[in-house]
Amino acid sequence: MQTANYHAYALLLLGLLFAPSVMGEDVSPERAAMLAGSCANCHGTEGRLEGAIPRIAGREQSVLETLLLAFKHDSGPDVTVMDRIAQGYSDAELSALAQYFASLEVDHED
Repeated sequence: MQTANYHAYALLLLGLLFAPSVMGEDVSPERAAMLAGSCANCHGTEGRLEGAIPRIAGREQSVLETLLLAFKHDSGPDVTVMDRIAQGYSDAELSALAQYFASLEVDHED
């Protein structure tokens, strides 16, 4: 009987550990800022690079989120490595990244 209880508790604990990924995770602004650091490799510090690779800082959140999710789900433009990069993030993380970059102020708009 104790073995059955142990297994039940172990399954419950595993369920609680993985619940955020199943139920939809909440990405804090601090975590979004940390995740955004990897975008600097191509898009420049805080997404402000101007040139062949588009600036993402200050862009409209809905546009960024739509593009990021399209890249992840293979329905975006097939012109970059973004489809492979976006697959490494959850939808919630991509949404938080869009919100983070949209919140950054820029000197001018495209």
